[in-house]
Amino acid sequence: MKLIFTAYCQFNRLSQTLLTPALPLLARLVFAGSLFLFFINSALTKFGLHLFSPSIGGYAQILPWKAAANGYNPAAFNWFDWLIVMVGTYGEIILPLLIILGLFTRLAAAGMLGFIVVMTVVDVVGHGVVIGGIFDRQSTEILDQRMFWGFLLITLMMTGGGKISVDGLIERIRSKSA
Repeated sequence: MKLIFTAYCQFNRLSQTLLTPALPLLARLVFAGSLFLFFINSALTKFGLHLFSPSIGGYAQILPWKAAANGYNPAAFNWFDWLIVMVGTYGEIILPLLIILGLFTRLAAAGMLGFIVVMTVVDVVGHGVVIGGIFDRQSTEILDQRMFWGFLLITLMMTGGGKISVDGLIERIRSKSA
């Protein structure tokens, strides 16, 4: 029994030594494979004629109650509405890119977490999406999905970008010059 316990403890130490440093890279790869294109494609649907012109779809996605109340008329939106849509749209592009690169990873992950909270509120209040229950396997409900996203982003907030990231490169350069 002592032999089994010793082998188990050695396996734990070995796996911790090997896997813990890899966790930030693995989390960024999971983000790249599961969420990156989701957010980029979502952002692209919000652009109108040029990069500073939101489409009516962008307004309808981010401010659905105002878009519906005004018959989806672009003239009904003011400069503050424009600012909200542009910040949201560029947030969907810039924050995921920062996470993929591993640049300002903790800050970008925190920004994405805040973005997802706001997105969830808009989905539930503005679009009528059902929150659902934990582990209920209902694809039309969002609680399980957003818990996965949140866990991934909290992992990146706690670990940073890791050694194989721009953050890691900056840290290595900084430590050599100190």
